[in-house]
Amino acid sequence: MKLFNYIHQVKFPKVIRNSSFSTLWHKPDKKFLVPKAYVVIDFHCPLANNSPEAEVLTSLFVSLLTDYLNDYAYNAQIASLSYSISSTATGFQVAVTGYNHKMRLLIDAIMMQIAQFEVKANRFSVFKETYLKEYENIKFSQPYSQASYYLSLMLYDQSWPSNENLEALSALNADHLSKFIPNLLSRTLLECFVAGNIEAKEAEKIITDIEEILFKTPNSVFKPLFPSQYLPVRVAMLESSLKFLYRMKGMNLKDENSAIVQYIQIHQDDPLLNVQLQLFSLIASQPAFNQLRSVEQLGYITSLSSRSDAGVRGLEVIIQSTVKDPDNLDARIDAFFASFERTIYELNDKEYKRNVKALIDSKLEKFKNLWEESGYEWAEIINGTHKFDRFESEVEVLRELKKEEFIDFFNQYIKVNAPKRKTLSVQVFGNKHLTEYERVCGESDTPQTYRIEDIFRFRRSRPLFGSRRGGPCQIAVQS
Repeated sequence: MKLFNYIHQVKFPKVIRNSSFSTLWHKPDKKFLVPKAYVVIDFHCPLANNSPEAEVLTSLFVSLLTDYLNDYAYNAQIASLSYSISSTATGFQVAVTGYNHKMRLLIDAIMMQIAQFEVKANRFSVFKETYLKEYENIKFSQPYSQASYYLSLMLYDQSWPSNENLEALSALNADHLSKFIPNLLSRTLLECFVAGNIEAKEAEKIITDIEEILFKTPNSVFKPLFPSQYLPVRVAMLESSLKFLYRMKGMNLKDENSAIVQYIQIHQDDPLLNVQLQLFSLIASQPAFNQLRSVEQLGYITSLSSRSDAGVRGLEVIIQSTVKDPDNLDARIDAFFASFERTIYELNDKEYKRNVKALIDSKLEKFKNLWEESGYEWAEIINGTHKFDRFESEVEVLRELKKEEFIDFFNQYIKVNAPKRKTLSVQVFGNKHLTEYERVCGESDTPQTYRIEDIFRFRRSRPLFGSRRGGPCQIAVQS
């Protein structure tokens, strides 16, 4: 093993190769100086999640592929290498990390297994049974998890309900997967990132070898993706000054717990709004817990935090309770925001600066190792944002942020009845609150609320945030 000597300091990843088959990002390591590398290959396959059946079959393919590679696990471990294969919203992903001197052998072995994949009926049956149990057990999950699941189902443009996945899975057999795999792989784009102790020429050689194995062997099912088939994840846009409500009975009729997730959608990845949202979350999270959990004792599970969905940022409050029904919990959350106005307005300069400094300090913390840094950079690549200096640029914005601007952010986006407030309240009623469920279902909506009766009709009716991901060959090779 040896460390490559890079003449020039490379601060950020850059695209060093484009082809009809792949895009390659590369960043050599000049910080940690270890003979290790981080390699990730994302398979963008438009047929991977275009139906409940396709989503289930893709998951089965990934599980079987991982199972078939178990023979390599021990040797990889001996060589201090690790690998993972996982489903994504747009296909599947292979990641390999560890010492770089034997990494090529492992990557080639994984790619050969993908290229020569065959379904073994006995192993298919094992994993089908596992997935059947997992889908059936969803109804026994915690009510707050059910609420979070339904929130994601309403936000993400191409996502499928678990009951449809279960129905599709029940009818599948090994032959269905055997016929599906050639279709899945028939149009594929590889989005790749190689970081660490690997020179640019070696990184290019890794990817050209992968292209040879997958796309250029006789009878290969792999073909390059048409640009029009590049379908990134997109998120539904909520409406200002309106609260959307979705109410449902808990899946487990024996569970007394009810739950709510109140989600406030803010923006799509803007530096100023990013830091203002993060600052509010920092200031409000502990007071929210104290008021809703400790003082009002509404539920053991209580939290306020920011969240990101494909780069769309928002705030969510979660409560799980046997004490109050979800409609009441929703009112208590709004009451907290109303009472918290005074805290925001009376925030003195010293306390404001203390919170700003705490947020700045968290952003200036150094990455501990190559994996942390590369994982952060890969997230920027796969989200299409490419803001590799995000922390530094947001620190600069924070240093210039005035308290009056922060208060205006609260008044515009967070405050109850704020002009730009976009709210979605997902309410799960446990068996202790079924009477309240019947009551609220019989009530009329106010002018400021909209009741969602059909999740998918609602999702189809909403405009979508644009994606930042450019698609095949949209990013020029950088010298």
